[in-house]
Amino acid sequence: MEKWFAMIEKHRQKMQDVLDFMWKNPETGYREWKANAYLKEAYEKLGYQPLMAGDIPGFYMDLDTGRPGPKILILGELDSLICLEHPDADPETGAVHACGHCAQSAALLGLAAALKEPGALDGLSGSIRLCVVPAEELIETGFREELRKKGIIHYFGGKVEFLYRGYFDGCDLAFMIHTSSGKPGTFVVHRGSNGCMVKNITYHGKAAHAGGAPHLGVNALYAANLGLSAINALRETFRDDDHIRVHPILTAGGVAVNAIPDTVKLESYVRGASMEAIAEANVRVNRALAGSAAAMGANVTLCDRPGYTPLINDETLNELMADAMRTVVPAENVEVNDHWTTGCTDMGDLSAVMPAIHPHCSGASGVGHGADYRISDFESACMNSAKAQLALVRILLENEAEKAKLVVKNAHPRYESFEAYFKAMDEITLDVEAVEYHGRTASISF
Repeated sequence: MEKWFAMIEKHRQKMQDVLDFMWKNPETGYREWKANAYLKEAYEKLGYQPLMAGDIPGFYMDLDTGRPGPKILILGELDSLICLEHPDADPETGAVHACGHCAQSAALLGLAAALKEPGALDGLSGSIRLCVVPAEELIETGFREELRKKGIIHYFGGKVEFLYRGYFDGCDLAFMIHTSSGKPGTFVVHRGSNGCMVKNITYHGKAAHAGGAPHLGVNALYAANLGLSAINALRETFRDDDHIRVHPILTAGGVAVNAIPDTVKLESYVRGASMEAIAEANVRVNRALAGSAAAMGANVTLCDRPGYTPLINDETLNELMADAMRTVVPAENVEVNDHWTTGCTDMGDLSAVMPAIHPHCSGASGVGHGADYRISDFESACMNSAKAQLALVRILLENEAEKAKLVVKNAHPRYESFEAYFKAMDEITLDVEAVEYHGRTASISF
């Protein structure tokens, strides 16, 4: 593979420039316009013609070998997190790349540059779609709901939105490598991770003077507190194998200390290892939220939206990725395990409709999503990642794309078609004012 890796080495500085620019210009999901413009120009200089999403950031490009075969989708993510305590956070927005997406983008550009080198496609069949995708971190869900209401997006996650828009039509398999902490020069290939549902919760009470006439009000904050306590009381009922995680945050809790809060807002996920487990847990959570509102004489509006489907890494593709990684680092630095992680990614949604994988490479230090996270090893996070991806491209598409065809043949994604997937996602959507009052009695209305 040394011949092919040398093609990536030629573009080391370009990759470092991408990493530096994105670290210094972090943007959260569906706001990544600076990175979008910077990367568009960088890919155009390489000879690509990006097909832009237009009303949201992100784009994709196709590269054809000139010989028939499957189409590989390879992705890199644009967005950052929010971590106000991080020393490099944007002082206005709190945004910072505390999950390493900047390294993904650098590696993807290095791969793209190598694939444009003379002879890079020799002996390969099929085609490659390179995708610069927005909005993987499932944050600022209120903002995303406003985009949805305006008709700009249909789904909160960037990959799900791109899938909905048809940008992945014709793609047969997908992969990307995520940066993580760990021993320098290592890779990890694992079984999969949780999916999730997104919840926006609004408690409605009645304002009154908090000192002079509290008996005339209905305290939405107290109702919300009861709801949070009720969710906590449910936790021991969740089965360990379902990996359920529920972690609400309070985003609005009142506006004046001398007024009974009449509107209180929460955001939450319900995470789990299967869509069935997520749905079952969510029913319990909604009952807890609604029952708490009824106990206080308040009401609660529940807005449930599809989040991400559990990631099931394709076994055949996992094995081939491990082989590719072993061409970059010593075999003992490649760990293949049966571990299940409880975070979520919209790569899970791609794994629900096509064979897909989401392994990790080292190169970061600190706690993911934390104030000490940073890309500390460019070689591991960017160079090794790009080389492993190039190695996998060659493994998949050489010999008339024999291995890629094997992956597609052996795959059993959860949904038989994109249409079946979107039908299932849309069934998750819920908008309901959850309590009905009948004189002195109340009932839950869902």
